[in-house]
Amino acid sequence: MKILLLEDDVSYKETIQEYLESLGYEVESFENGDEVIDALYFKKYHLLLLDIRVPGKSGYEIVKMMREKKDETPVIFITSLTDIDNLSIGYELGCNDYIRKPFAAQELKYRVEQVLKVFYLHSNEEEISLNNDYRYNLTKGKLFHKEETVALTPKEQKVLDYLITHLDEYISTKQLWEDVWEEKMVTEADIRMCIKKIRDKTDATFIVSKKGFGYKIDRKR
Repeated sequence: MKILLLEDDVSYKETIQEYLESLGYEVESFENGDEVIDALYFKKYHLLLLDIRVPGKSGYEIVKMMREKKDETPVIFITSLTDIDNLSIGYELGCNDYIRKPFAAQELKYRVEQVLKVFYLHSNEEEISLNNDYRYNLTKGKLFHKEETVALTPKEQKVLDYLITHLDEYISTKQLWEDVWEEKMVTEADIRMCIKKIRDKTDATFIVSKKGFGYKIDRKR
């Protein structure tokens, strides 16, 4: 899953980014709020970690702009002890959680996992059961069939993560091109081939397709 990090303390930013990447997340980091606005215009993220007081647009201003544009991407504010007095402001603007500096790595891990689980999977469980006896572990970001891990390439993992965050919902080839391939020069045939490779590693009906609608992964019923 892809996380955007805004933190103007370079040392702090690098520490957070390295830790999240060690957990398997893809992280893009910024030190200036104006750069975040530009990034959000061109890219999609699963989660934003925003320091509040930064050069350029503040964390508060970024979330206000997002929510006005109906962008509901979950947000966790990174805050100092003085900022915590304004906790209600963040929630009124539409943030999903706060984490107070200084924080332990484990606290960051749990808060990120919790927000992702509740927002995307509508569940507090660590794993979600999928069709055909597959299960997705959000903590590890891995797909399992019974006790075996399904080994995927980085691009296949991105497609899987995207479909997991839109469970039971058809996703068009155009959406995959825009959000997973980020509008890079690939053809529909390239995207279909990636789907085929995931099916080859799982089974033919793990990813459901419907002409004119796209692709989806279903929860276990």
